Amino acid sequence: MRLLSLVAAATAATASLQIVPGGTWTTPDGEHLQAHGAGFIEVNGTYYMVGEDKSGGHSFSNVNCYASTDLVQWKFAGALLSRTGSGDLGPNRVVERPKVIYNDRTRKYVLWMHMDSSNYGEARVAVATGDSVCGKYQYLRSFQPLGRESRDMGLFKDDDGKGYLLTEDRKHGLRIVALSDDFTSPTTDVYSWKLEGGNRVEAPAILKLGKTYFMFASMMTGWDSNENQYTTSTSLSGGWSGWKKFADGGSKTYNSQTTYILKTGESSAIYMGDRWMKDNLMASTYVWLPLSISGTSVTMKNAVSWVPTRNFAAWQNPPAETSYEAEKGVYGGKAREVSCAACSGKVAAGYIGGPDKGSVTFRGIRSDVDGMTTIRIKFLSGDSSPRYANVRVNGDGGRKIAFLQAAGDPASSTLHVNLKKGSENTVVVEGFGSGWGPDIDRLMVPVQ
Repeated sequence: MRLLSLVAAATAATASLQIVPGGTWTTPDGEHLQAHGAGFIEVNGTYYMVGEDKSGGHSFSNVNCYASTDLVQWKFAGALLSRTGSGDLGPNRVVERPKVIYNDRTRKYVLWMHMDSSNYGEARVAVATGDSVCGKYQYLRSFQPLGRESRDMGLFKDDDGKGYLLTEDRKHGLRIVALSDDFTSPTTDVYSWKLEGGNRVEAPAILKLGKTYFMFASMMTGWDSNENQYTTSTSLSGGWSGWKKFADGGSKTYNSQTTYILKTGESSAIYMGDRWMKDNLMASTYVWLPLSISGTSVTMKNAVSWVPTRNFAAWQNPPAETSYEAEKGVYGGKAREVSCAACSGKVAAGYIGGPDKGSVTFRGIRSDVDGMTTIRIKFLSGDSSPRYANVRVNGDGGRKIAFLQAAGDPASSTLHVNLKKGSENTVVVEGFGSGWGPDIDRLMVPVQ
């Protein structure tokens, strides 16, 4: 698949709603998207993202579910499971890489996840079921599948409706295991990659295009990123090719680890990865990028941002952008310039928010159309906890935007807003409550 340079006129008004790999991703509740190690499922045109809530740190707090129809704007839809007073879901437990598939026979959604103790000494899977994709789930049990350890895991539902557990253990390698008819129990091994040579892989995800299966996985380097790999076959039970890289060599998969591969068409898919911040897991971000697939060959290029089209089977290159420097804006309160060696112009707008109500106003923001667009706010913040700002556009009441820890080079936080056609748009970045906002480098506004 090639990156498209044009989209249909029907999508022009929302053509600049962008996915920003590695950026702070604010949901309507004003918090960074908390669905790490996620799985995805599409139901009646809506995509659901099920992942780990790391807002409380390493220990389990929730398995969260978010919903979206455009893959860009995600709304919190509920917690499938939440921490209990004791047991598998109690304090100091580890729940990772949750995945959901639908069982056509039982009409249940089936949730699998890696279940463990705080020192990773148990190496189990756990299973729960639900009547609706984002409703409450009934927790069933945890166990070692077929009596073997299981850590990083995934799920796969084939075209014939059969389900499979993808599971990794340090003694037997990465395995494909068939599931029972109700998807709640493992039955038999289908295939395994022994722990030898380049087969030391984890974090599995399967994509099927036509008659070809693509298995994606990362190497075993803990929380540190590495050169993720893929292999192909026309059968789950054998004939798998040698493992190969799909991202640029030396990029460590653009500093990410595979969590899911989302099929978006008969020959298209999106790589979903986590950019882990191992010392501050709640500040981990998401690296989602289109895959280019030709036959059994897969490649993936990095992008500052990209625009999914309406059917998600194609995408646009990152749009051209106009840069608006914060130091050229109008300061309010006691906001003022601060030095920033890595920022554009070597300065940023600092002292945003706080007791002195610092703010910076950008005037003369241009948009070529009336409609929703994604503005990237380039910023710095040395705090391990998120900082927040209230961002007002064209005189509205504003919305709470999150900014994760980002020191050294400016990072991006995304702002999805309606702009008016012309150059009369105004954006104000100010404090949220009495807290301090980040240092603002500049706004990056798409030219459509």
